[in-house]
Amino acid sequence: MKVFYASFLALLLALNIAACGKKETPPPAAQPVAQPPAQTVAQPVVLGVTSVNLGNAIGADKRVTAASTSFAKSDTIYAAVETQGSGNITLKAKWTYHKGDKIAVVNENSQTIAASGPAVSEFHVSMPSGWPAGDYQVEVFANDKSAGVSKFTVK
Repeated sequence: MKVFYASFLALLLALNIAACGKKETPPPAAQPVAQPPAQTVAQPVVLGVTSVNLGNAIGADKRVTAASTSFAKSDTIYAAVETQGSGNITLKAKWTYHKGDKIAVVNENSQTIAASGPAVSEFHVSMPSGWPAGDYQVEVFANDKSAGVSKFTVK
């Protein structure tokens, strides 16, 4: 009987060891659900003024050929207004002469543009009899809000 118990215990021990060594395969990991890429909707950039450049000549692209802040009495003075964005905008150029604390309006003109990207608009003033020497400025407005001031002199 001792042999029977010893054989029985040996068999139980062997089964126990075999059962412990056996590893169950874990369930397969859930595959992540592929998400479609997020749709990015580009917001249109509101049309606005990015720069104002002055010069006495412009090219076919309406940009000044040589930027300057000093002009001769006989020059035509150009303001190239660069804009960026999409939409409609009314640009206005107000040209003024400054002597001490006195200011005189020389000229005001405006134009409405419709753009869908970078654009250049041109304003100019001339004085056939010659500009009086002194200090001037042009203020550019975009939809009646100041978009920049450029000061210049006539010598």
